[in-house]
Amino acid sequence: MDPLASLLYEVRSEGALFSKNILVPPWSIGFAGGTPLAVVTMLRGSGWIVPGGDAAPVALGPGDVAVVTGAEPFSVTDDAGAQTPPFYVVHPGHCTTADGEDVSEDVILGLRTCANAPGGTTVLLTGSYQVDGRVSARLIGGLPRVLVVPQEGKAGPILELTDSEISRDDPGQQAVLDRLLDLLLLSTLREWFARPEADPPAWYRALADPVAGRALRLIHDRPARPWTVTTLAEATGVSRATLARRFGDLVGEPPMTYLTGWRLALAADLLARTDATVESIARQVGYQSAFGLSVAFKRVYGTRPSDHRAAPAVSPVG
Repeated sequence: MDPLASLLYEVRSEGALFSKNILVPPWSIGFAGGTPLAVVTMLRGSGWIVPGGDAAPVALGPGDVAVVTGAEPFSVTDDAGAQTPPFYVVHPGHCTTADGEDVSEDVILGLRTCANAPGGTTVLLTGSYQVDGRVSARLIGGLPRVLVVPQEGKAGPILELTDSEISRDDPGQQAVLDRLLDLLLLSTLREWFARPEADPPAWYRALADPVAGRALRLIHDRPARPWTVTTLAEATGVSRATLARRFGDLVGEPPMTYLTGWRLALAADLLARTDATVESIARQVGYQSAFGLSVAFKRVYGTRPSDHRAAPAVSPVG
């Protein structure tokens, strides 16, 4: 399993909040703080993502798909300079007016569909994730605040399928929508990573290298193996010095440092999501004992594994 697959396997939606919005100008939709990952697309029409703070607004054309990361509030609007009050605000798990009241019936056009005027020519689709964990943080923390994949005016097949499914209420519909959002996120990130203007994380760029990329795949595929620089070098067919130099130059840290970070991220999420013993988790991620894992965990995260298990879930951003 390559690093992108490993990371995206952990960033999966459960109970994702989908919304289809039919709009006429002026319009604005807000996203409250605490939404660490959102997918925004214009099925029809155009608009702007306003990230907040000092970040400049980002244009969205017809069919374009954007991924917004970070726990800070943001908005999507038809006019970035108009400061239109939000039609409603998306919170984790529900939507309210700008004043904090539940969205009234007069804006709800149908299941998961809202409108500020029926028959509007602008159609905005949004989906928000609630993700947590250290593994997710390794992906989301390396992404920009807003990334956009242009679609040249036409929604792709995943968007068309999502549009047709969003207003249905068949058995298992939430699971269908969750998987569609996962697929939309995966395809968008993969396309964005391949674009010349993209600035993907260093580990992603390193995947194309026959030495560093091979070492990354081995680390992700077999984290429990007793890897050393020597055994990784042998597995990639180069010398220790070549591996250390290529990996460090492309990934930005030595191979053993990356391996430790990956093992501890896996351990942190296993502690939070399973009832496995610390001893068992230690061996799953490549430590010989619970003591060895505890020492490394304390050094990197500042807490013991047992304390981490008892703590609230860690948001990958913010």
